[in-house]
Amino acid sequence: MLKREDIRIRDPFIVTDKENGCYYMYGTTALKPDTLAAANTFSVYKTYDLENFEEPKVVFDGGKYGFWADRDFWAPEVHKYNGKYYLFGSCKADGRCRATQIFVCDTPDGEFVPVSKNPPTPQDWECLDGTFYVEDGVPYMVFCHEWVQIVDGTICAQRLSEDLTTPIGEPVYLFKATDNKEVTMAGGKTRQGYITDGPFFYYENGKPIMIWSSYSNGRYLVLEAESDNGKLDGNWTHRGSKFTFDGGHAMIFESLEGKRMISLHSPNKANLERAVFFEF
Repeated sequence: MLKREDIRIRDPFIVTDKENGCYYMYGTTALKPDTLAAANTFSVYKTYDLENFEEPKVVFDGGKYGFWADRDFWAPEVHKYNGKYYLFGSCKADGRCRATQIFVCDTPDGEFVPVSKNPPTPQDWECLDGTFYVEDGVPYMVFCHEWVQIVDGTICAQRLSEDLTTPIGEPVYLFKATDNKEVTMAGGKTRQGYITDGPFFYYENGKPIMIWSSYSNGRYLVLEAESDNGKLDGNWTHRGSKFTFDGGHAMIFESLEGKRMISLHSPNKANLERAVFFEF
């Protein structure tokens, strides 16, 4: 068994399996030392208490199926939809823009396969961190158009076909990073911009709230956005971070005991990232 504090992970995503009394933790785990670069696998850790974890199991190997990407397998999310489990994961390859691909499996810890040859994000956009969202029965991928290409990162919504294999229409712009006044410039020594990361939806009094991550004065943080009409096409208002520590790329899940929990990684420093869970 592995202890939570022994697992280096970014973007931890939890699926609660109440029928079997366990959790499945996905995330960016194929990380290389001293960097955010990652290899080409997605894995899952099974746990019964969010503190002790079984050895990781690879659920997708990028060397199979003639898959287009060969590195930086980042931020997998797994969502149950129409009786199957769909993994949304970001990937990269030479000569290809970063993109979020969708994979499918009958179980949360089985072998996932791509639902389509190409990802639904635009081929000429640098994109990442796609999440799944259903509005009025219509499925969408909500994702980030990355700051490395457009400086002020945005969050957009792409409508999907019912089987999630095909994008329908063009992406719809929701908002940009600097719409939240807490966000400040970040990045590396050679390139900087305003970052949008990790959108995820939860519900408060029946209305969807989006959490997402960015930087403020060097600190990674979790922010909130809410549409005035409860729809993707509404006007988005922004709230600041609820937390004072360095951590982000969060999601919300329900514990086996029925408590609403948040999962994120902290601190946001290479080699030190760990999953953190607490009531939300």
